[in-house]
Amino acid sequence: MQQFTVPQFIDVESKIIGPITSRQFLILLAAAVIIGVSYKFFDFSLFLTIAIVTFLIAVLFAFVKINGRPFHYFVLNITQTIRRPGVRVWNNRFGVVNEIATATFVKPEIKPVAKEPFKKSHLAELALIVDTKGRYKGE
Repeated sequence: MQQFTVPQFIDVESKIIGPITSRQFLILLAAAVIIGVSYKFFDFSLFLTIAIVTFLIAVLFAFVKINGRPFHYFVLNITQTIRRPGVRVWNNRFGVVNEIATATFVKPEIKPVAKEPFKKSHLAELALIVDTKGRYKGE
C-alpha cells in the first residue's frame, strides 16, 4: 500500500518579509499609498486625521484575528448576518390555492396549537432513545 504525507498547518499563511505575510504586506502597502496621496493633496491637519484613521484600519485588517480567523472574515460574517433575516419560519399552509374560484390565494385561519408540556419520565425516555441511537424503541 502506497503511503502519502498529509499536509499539516494548511491554514498558516507563508511569511514573505520577516513575520509579515503577503496579505498583511499588501494591506500595509495600500495604506501607505493612501497616506502618501493624502499628504500630497490635503493640508496637514486633514492629512494627520486621514493618516491616523487609515493606519488604524490597516493595522486592524492586517494583524487582528478574532477566533483564530483574520478580521476581514469577521467583517464579512457581520455583513452577511445583518443582510439576512434572523429567524426563518416555514409554514406549509400559507398559500392554499382555491381551485374552484379563480385560482386566488386564500389565507387560511391559523389556530395556535397548544401542546401539553412533557413529563420528566417522557423526557427521560426520549433521552434514552436518542442515546441508544434508536435501538431502544420506547414503550
